[in-house]
Amino acid sequence: MRYVVYGAGAVGGVVGGHLHRAGSAVTLVARGEHLAAIRARGLTLDAGDGRHRVDAPATDSAADVEWTDDTVVLLAVKSHQAAAALADLRAHAPADVPVVCLTNGVATELAVLRLFARTYAVCVMLPATHLEPGVVVASCHPTPAILDIGRFPGGTDATTAAVSADLRAARIESVEREDIMAMKRRKLVMNLGNGVDASFAEGEEADRLAELAQAEGEQVLAAAGATVVSAEEDRARRGSILVRRPDLDRRGGSTWQSLTRATGDSEIDYLAGEVVLQGRLLGLPTPVNEAVVAATRRLAATGGPPRSLDAGAVLAAL
Repeated sequence: MRYVVYGAGAVGGVVGGHLHRAGSAVTLVARGEHLAAIRARGLTLDAGDGRHRVDAPATDSAADVEWTDDTVVLLAVKSHQAAAALADLRAHAPADVPVVCLTNGVATELAVLRLFARTYAVCVMLPATHLEPGVVVASCHPTPAILDIGRFPGGTDATTAAVSADLRAARIESVEREDIMAMKRRKLVMNLGNGVDASFAEGEEADRLAELAQAEGEQVLAAAGATVVSAEEDRARRGSILVRRPDLDRRGGSTWQSLTRATGDSEIDYLAGEVVLQGRLLGLPTPVNEAVVAATRRLAATGGPPRSLDAGAVLAAL
C-alpha cells in the first residue's frame, strides 16, 4: 500500500518514519514550523538504533498528494484537529479511499464514517514525543508500537490485512481485530489519566484523582452497554513487547506535550470529555472528569505551565 500520514507528529511521524524505512511509499502531511523543518532537512526519527533522516514527500494539504488506487490515509492528528483534516480530505481525496484512524478517544471514527465509507480504527499503543520541529522520538525499542487494526464499526477485510502486514514489516506489532473499538475503549479509560498527568502536580493526590477519573469512566461505559476489553486482556496484549529506551527520560503523554508546546488547545474534550458527554447522554453525573476537563482547558487556554495545579483542591471539592 501507499500511505498518506495525515498528521506527522509524535504518532504519525514515528509510524510514517518506520514505514518509509521499511520501503513503503509515504507522504507526510504536517503544518507550520514542523513542515518547514521536514522540507528543509527531512523528518528526523529518533529511534533506539539511532537518529534517521526520513526523506519523504511532505505537504500541508491533501490537494498536493498523488492519489492512487492503493493509497491509504493514516489519520494521526489529535481528535480535536480531525474536523479540519477531514474537510481537506473530503475536498481532495478520492471518495473510496480507506481512512485509518490512529487517534486517541472513540469519536473520530464516527466523524470519518460520515464522509468515507471505508473507515478503519487502530488502537494506538505508541509512547513517543514531538517537542521540536522536524523531530519525533520513539520511546520504545526494538518494537516501537503495537497498532492493532479493524474496520469500523466492526470486522476485518483485505485492507486491514494489508495494512497490518506493512506495519509488521516496519517492526511494528499489529494484528487484525473484529471488535477494535472494544480495545480503543479500554485505551480511552487509560487515557483518562492524561489530563491529570498534564495539569496537576505529581504525587499521591494526583494519582488518586486519576484513579477516580478512570473508575468513573468504567462506570459510564458499562452503563452505555459498550464493549470494552478487560484490563487483564489489555495487559496480556501489551505483555513485554514495548520496552522503554534506557537513554530517554520519562516525559509526559500527548496532553502534557500539547501544554508543554503551548499550542493553546488539547484533545481533553475527546478523552475525559468523552466520559462527560456519555454521562450527559445517559443522565449520569461525571464530576471527576468534568473537573479534569475544566482544569486542562483552562491551562491550555491561558498558556499555564503543565503540572502546575493542585489535585488536592479538586479532591476536596469533589
